[in-house]
Amino acid sequence: MADTFPPDYSRARAAFLGAAEEAGARLRTFALPGHLGPDGGELYVDTAYLGPPSAAKLLVTVSGTHGVEGFCGSALQTGVLLGEGVARAAAGAGTGVLLVHSLNPYGFAHLRRVNEDNVDLNRNFVDHAAPPHNDAYDAVHRTLVPPDAAAFDPGALVTALTALRERLGPRHLQEAVTRGQYRHPDGLFYGGHAPSWSRRVFETVVAEQIAGAAHVGYIDLHTGLGERGAGEPIFRGGRDAGARERAHRWYGDALTASEEGTSSSTPIVGNTATAVADGLGASGLLTAITLEFGTRPGPEVLLALCADTWLHRHLPPAEAVRSGLKDLVRAAFCPAEDARWREQVFRRAREVFAQALTGLADAKPGDPA
Repeated sequence: MADTFPPDYSRARAAFLGAAEEAGARLRTFALPGHLGPDGGELYVDTAYLGPPSAAKLLVTVSGTHGVEGFCGSALQTGVLLGEGVARAAAGAGTGVLLVHSLNPYGFAHLRRVNEDNVDLNRNFVDHAAPPHNDAYDAVHRTLVPPDAAAFDPGALVTALTALRERLGPRHLQEAVTRGQYRHPDGLFYGGHAPSWSRRVFETVVAEQIAGAAHVGYIDLHTGLGERGAGEPIFRGGRDAGARERAHRWYGDALTASEEGTSSSTPIVGNTATAVADGLGASGLLTAITLEFGTRPGPEVLLALCADTWLHRHLPPAEAVRSGLKDLVRAAFCPAEDARWREQVFRRAREVFAQALTGLADAKPGDPA
């Protein structure tokens, strides 16, 4: 399994494309304009599809929505869905499997959760003419992103974050920080002021490769929240009355929901499943989850995000990516050197992919629940 966690974006992409070609998948490529990786290479979103031209049932997995989290998502797409033949075995007369690889290639290549404009892609799928402002974030922004910090001081930041956590409570602090905010372009979890390039690419993929399906099982692959190594399926939609119960039938009691307070994630706005739900409209069913693999305790993950934000405010991208502070980011989102973590992730992913495919297979056309 170790070799499915390549050390950088370029080798992760090469491994994915090689496995997709060997599986006989149909490939599409979207090149990010105006930006290169730290190695000077171009950056891409790639899709790989197995199945008939217009499948009634479709499993869709997405990696790299949060850039650096793509190391894990890419490894699962390459190693399990393609390398172990799961996708090819599942694809049939009425079923297709679509893999969207590295939806945020800039963040993947530069070891960032955010994109080339400091935008959190999983908060970008909103109406930017009337964004859902997060007043609670305004009160913590200056602690997370000190305006006068000429040097990064981990000790001082830990002290400040601890004081915030004690004053607000861990859950309220998490919700204030992570919900998504649209007023501070230099801040954390910034949702942007317009649809990002990656959002526009994904909406194209939805329109051209997803929207015609009668039922979509959607899995967005993430890391950084929850119990270390555990893969938590977090409900993200769709919109029909039976969606929540249907997802519970697929994933069992492990299924959580941010809005119900049962998840390691507090409620968020503007996630990628929104685009799939919009694309399907009332004509197709969506059963969507985020599959979240825990890594480090929440305070350590937040410290890593603050460190990364400081790095990219003060250093050119190619220099920032070589900083020792990036070790915090890797530990928070891709602890691939931990063999036990890798084994847990692969084992759990196999279970969840199998549950999704079984759920799709058992669903009857026209059955809203």
